[in-house]
Amino acid sequence: METRQILHHDGARLSYWLSRVKGAKGTLVMLHGLASNHTRWSEFVGSTALTLNWNLLRLDLRGHADSMWHGRLDRKRWVNDLNAILEREALPPAVLLGHSLGAEIALDFTANYPHRVAGLILIDPVFHQNLHGVLGWVRRLQLLLWLPIGFLWLMRGLGFTRRHYPPRDLYALDETTRATLRANPEMKIADLYMNPLADLPYIPLANYLQDLLATVQPLPRLEMINQPVLVLMSGGSSLSDRQRNESQIQRMPYAAIQIVDCDHWPLTEQPATVRDMIDNWCQKLQQPEAVS
Repeated sequence: METRQILHHDGARLSYWLSRVKGAKGTLVMLHGLASNHTRWSEFVGSTALTLNWNLLRLDLRGHADSMWHGRLDRKRWVNDLNAILEREALPPAVLLGHSLGAEIALDFTANYPHRVAGLILIDPVFHQNLHGVLGWVRRLQLLLWLPIGFLWLMRGLGFTRRHYPPRDLYALDETTRATLRANPEMKIADLYMNPLADLPYIPLANYLQDLLATVQPLPRLEMINQPVLVLMSGGSSLSDRQRNESQIQRMPYAAIQIVDCDHWPLTEQPATVRDMIDNWCQKLQQPEAVS
């Protein structure tokens, strides 16, 4: 998979990874979630059958990993960044595959550029009104988060913040996490993956807080999403209410739901199951009557 970069008109340098296949049947674009990066998809890319006949594109969202940016971040900017990449590569309408915050970006992109989207695969999409726990509090108190963000921007302007963040291999982290959970059956994955202290060595705090704010913003009108949609939902998500999420998904005219036996991290907890669900759905996409 070839590494590429694009210099956005506002000075942001965006990194992405693209593999092209001659005579490709489709293009799959992968969008990572909060405090993540393109290696979230490394395990999937390394095992999916789609490498044989699909173009595969994954990127580091602005403000993350190799697309580092110290400034305003929101879903609108990420949507525009993705559009710039797709325009540069002259790719045909793509299937957007997003996890959590990445699923929200995929929905926003589809609402803004429907002609560029052939379908959607949403892994545990977030519906802001259904959130509880920490993210529920973030939604209620979101205006207060701009105070520390503004302070952190000021400190950076004065030269008092870090300027380098090491790369993070999420495939390696997933393998370590699975081994830890096998050795400690009483533990839950949320004990390991809902810990900001584990993320902050790899992402500026101001960016992390903006990721949180982006996660709790409203989605576009779901009734306007007319593309075929596959939603992979965790059966035991600790972040929001599953039944209420399903009622939101059903607002999309052509959405199908498949349940994965896990918490909010299906790509970590059930990688083979998720890969097979994605592969099967994508391979059937050329036969719309078979997509379900």
